[in-house]
Amino acid sequence: MSPLPPSTAGRFCWLDLAASDAARAATFYRALFGWHPCEEQRLGGSFTRLQLAGRDIGSLYQLQRAQIDRGVPSHWTPYVEVADVTHAARHTEALGGELLVAPLEIPGLARIAIVADPVGAHLGLWQAATHCDERRPHG
Repeated sequence: MSPLPPSTAGRFCWLDLAASDAARAATFYRALFGWHPCEEQRLGGSFTRLQLAGRDIGSLYQLQRAQIDRGVPSHWTPYVEVADVTHAARHTEALGGELLVAPLEIPGLARIAIVADPVGAHLGLWQAATHCDERRPHG
């Protein structure tokens, strides 16, 4: 994959919602914004792609019972598009940030990583399988 044009790298391009009650959250956001939930299987589990006007904009997944029991609240993770997620993750650490989730492949969608900046804010890094503005529904 060739690097993304400079005009796309560095832009927010995806949102994940980890929810304590994914079904309730899906119903809420569908009523609030018209986000259409599309359930699918990925990486041995399920999550819900969120679409607006036929375009993927993010995803929603159920927090695990152990996470809820440990007090992990429902939370959003915004993703910023990068040309190379491995490089961006290493650069994050070099700049004083922390790698929370090592780069991993979401088949057909992206390579992602989760980092924390030097003040503790979490952020997703997103190397798209296709340009963020070109995502289309799968099916």
